[in-house]
Amino acid sequence: MAQFKLKINGRDYKADVEPDTPLLWVLRDNLGLVGTKYGCGIAQCGACTVHVNGEATRSCVLPVSSVATAKITTIEGLSAKGDHPVQQAWNEIDVPQCGYCQAGQIMTAAALLRKNPKPSAEEIDTSMTGNICRCGTYHRIRQAVQLAATKTK
Repeated sequence: MAQFKLKINGRDYKADVEPDTPLLWVLRDNLGLVGTKYGCGIAQCGACTVHVNGEATRSCVLPVSSVATAKITTIEGLSAKGDHPVQQAWNEIDVPQCGYCQAGQIMTAAALLRKNPKPSAEEIDTSMTGNICRCGTYHRIRQAVQLAATKTK
């Protein structure tokens, strides 16, 4: 076991875990940040997406030892009041059906809009491709990202 000092959502945390423990499990099991979901465990579905230094990253396969100096943002830290433009658009378009994949979808969309504030439909589809929605709300997801782009400053 080793102790890791992590910067998550602007706060300092400590976790005593094995260096190869996936960040997802540190977030959920050690720190109680359960908004990030477990989906597949092999970085293929996107449910576990967080931001590491601003980049959308799959936390289920990312060893905690590789992010010890990084700035990590989870869905809980995307905005203080749930009023990030992507979150607002998600509500306005009524994107979620079951909702399980939505935290990962939102985190991926937010990272896209940070890099590309006015993406085309094709750029949205390309960026969001790695996030699986078993309910098939892809059309609403694209609409919400397009709406969020109009809200982003």
